Amino acid sequence: MSRVKGGVATKKRHKRLLKLTKGYWGQRKNIFRRAKETLMRALRFAYVGRRLKKRDFKSLFITRLNSACRAHGISYSIFINKIKKLNIKLNRKMLSQLAIFEPEAFAKIIALAKK
Repeated sequence: MSRVKGGVATKKRHKRLLKLTKGYWGQRKNIFRRAKETLMRALRFAYVGRRLKKRDFKSLFITRLNSACRAHGISYSIFINKIKKLNIKLNRKMLSQLAIFEPEAFAKIIALAKK
């Protein structure tokens, strides 16, 4: 069997990775081994960051809801418990949006929860 040289494929793979590391500092942008290490780390941070973003936004929605609920004389935990028992299927993001942009509708939901 004849020998296959992979120079072209290797060069293509290296160029593709080095293109992704454009803008990095020092060897991290132009030395393949350093660039690959840095890129793998960066991609891992990006993955984790996307998960943390969801957590941060949920926390924001809860804070907004707590504030809106307390303005109507009910605590957040009691409010969430009551709407779950009433089988109102609105997530915290939608409830938060209602509290900000549709205060009348939110007040009606609060009234239902207080009954």
